[in-house]
Amino acid sequence: MELFSTSLSFCRVQSPPKPKLFHLRAIPARNTSIVTSSVKLSHLRPTSSVARGNGIGLGIRTLPGREWCNGSKSMVVSGLAQASKREDGLPESLGGGILVGSSLTVMLAVMNRVLYKLALVPLKNYPFFLAQITTFGYVVVYFTVLYLRYRSGIITRAMLALPKSRFAAIGALEAIGVASGMASAAMLPGPAIPILNQSFLVWQLVFSVLILGRKYSSNQILGCLLVTAGVIIAVASGSGGGQVMSQVELLWPALMIASAAFQSGASILKEFVFIDGARQLKGKPPDIFVVNSFGSGFQALFVFLLLPILSNLRGIPFSELPAYLKSGAACFLNFGGNLVDCQGAPLLPLLFIATNMAFNISLLNLVKMTSALVASLAATLAVPISIYVLSLPLPHLPHGTRLSTSFIIGSAILVLGLILYNLPKPKDELKFN
Repeated sequence: MELFSTSLSFCRVQSPPKPKLFHLRAIPARNTSIVTSSVKLSHLRPTSSVARGNGIGLGIRTLPGREWCNGSKSMVVSGLAQASKREDGLPESLGGGILVGSSLTVMLAVMNRVLYKLALVPLKNYPFFLAQITTFGYVVVYFTVLYLRYRSGIITRAMLALPKSRFAAIGALEAIGVASGMASAAMLPGPAIPILNQSFLVWQLVFSVLILGRKYSSNQILGCLLVTAGVIIAVASGSGGGQVMSQVELLWPALMIASAAFQSGASILKEFVFIDGARQLKGKPPDIFVVNSFGSGFQALFVFLLLPILSNLRGIPFSELPAYLKSGAACFLNFGGNLVDCQGAPLLPLLFIATNMAFNISLLNLVKMTSALVASLAATLAVPISIYVLSLPLPHLPHGTRLSTSFIIGSAILVLGLILYNLPKPKDELKFN
């Protein structure tokens, strides 16, 4: 989930004034947690690629066409600028700033994934409480920035008047995705989480074809097929004793994959809001913080409303829900009550929330310095590193996880699919001023 966007000036596409003044395409960014391997710019779930997370951040891209600059029309977008005019989306040279930014993004992406799992160790029995706390944290951040941008004139009344029913649908999908993702992550071995999160890319391709009618290139389709094959091979590694997922019920990896589907559906709806909003606003797309703020607000509401249903799935009756929330708060603060296995709180959950925010900011900054492609490749590089780190003995996870041969093969196939999906596409050159 991307937290900040930047005001950039860009050239208009030479086309008829109203309907085609801007060809818009929203680029979701995933929050591993909220967000993951393509940016979970979320929460939010740890995000993974330039397209995922809680309050998934979206970028606007101009489609190819003859360009001309008519003054400097400032629009607030994310994922639009790049460091060079190469048509493949890659910078012409890797300066010190780009190398530092890329390295920092990869490091924060790995930390984000690792702390996502570690934060759920003390709160293993209270994943919905962590989901609620995280979601409300992002609501505060988003609406604070929204207010400041409204006061500065960047956000208009027309943007705030956009239909709220779509934001409600986005919030409902993200609420189910975040809550179910955290519930499953608490029960899964660490290395399996980055792998299963990559199914987000597959769901996104399917939904964008069915809902938006988008067409994808052959290398993108092949990349998604490889990602699917990698996930299946990795999950199948639990069939034998001593394997990564041998002690895990099939319910939990299935729930994690379903979580990715809900969050992917939310990202597609956000993309539709950007496209349709630009039509209603006469060519000017809605500010990213309008979409993220209202989406996250409804997400927090639905996480709260769905608590009785979600907690019941874990065997907690509605009558015991107040006691569950009270115990969750005590465990989160690690203070008061009959605490069991809450060691590590509140440090680990707070570290995760802070790292997730820092990761999303770093990712957007890298997009600004280079391109969405470079940022996506940086997030992809974090996947195998995260798998390796999560297999090692860690604080509160002292035993580590032995990676089977089939799990390693599945991971390699998955990473190959991610790279193939993000291969440079000259005709999709990003425009920048």
